[in-house]
Amino acid sequence: MTVPGDRSRAGPNLESAPDGANRAGAERLLGRLGGVSGLIYSSLPAVVFVPTSSVFGLKPAIGAALSVAALILLWRLIRRESAQPAVSGFIGVAVCVLIAHLLGESKGYFLLGIWMSLLWAVVCALSVIVRRPLVGYLWSWASGHDHGWRGVRRAVYALDIATLGWVLVFGARFVVQRLLYDADQTGWLGVSRIAMGWPLTAVAAVATYAAVKAAQRAIAASGNAAPAEIEPDTARE
Repeated sequence: MTVPGDRSRAGPNLESAPDGANRAGAERLLGRLGGVSGLIYSSLPAVVFVPTSSVFGLKPAIGAALSVAALILLWRLIRRESAQPAVSGFIGVAVCVLIAHLLGESKGYFLLGIWMSLLWAVVCALSVIVRRPLVGYLWSWASGHDHGWRGVRRAVYALDIATLGWVLVFGARFVVQRLLYDADQTGWLGVSRIAMGWPLTAVAAVATYAAVKAAQRAIAASGNAAPAEIEPDTARE
């Protein structure tokens, strides 16, 4: 017999998740990016592209960047790691070098990343404006929780702040790299890609985790936490 109001069948939710579930969610999100090593690997093609372009020209730089991306993919396959981030990374590098080739300029390699930063900044900002912070949905998806946090104002505020942090990250990348692009500073574009890449991502990820914890505390304080599951014997009268 099911007790009226019993939410135990509704599945796990954000507010009742233990720290272990939160860590699992963080690991799942990081895994989608290829882990810490994947975040670092993603910067290697640009590291090779810029100096090769400066010394040998655009075409050798295109070949070097594609070769590095292919070696990263092969390395992950040999180690039997998830190939999805490496495949996505290789496709991304291929698109970047294609743009550079079509424009006939080395700085074109960074154009896709510049506009993708603007796109994500806009998406994150709009999600806050409509009170559907993207961080909340991503965390719910990654850790298997429901969207119960939407009913608690303080929790939404915390997730709004976390999402605004990503707006700043993506917005800063767009502004800085766009200015360098317009100034034809290809070398500094490469430096900014690395400096504003995984280090900023790591800082924003830590801030996001803290915001989720604050959201959980707000939900628990509101009295909306899911009750413990009722045993079948005690549920019968």
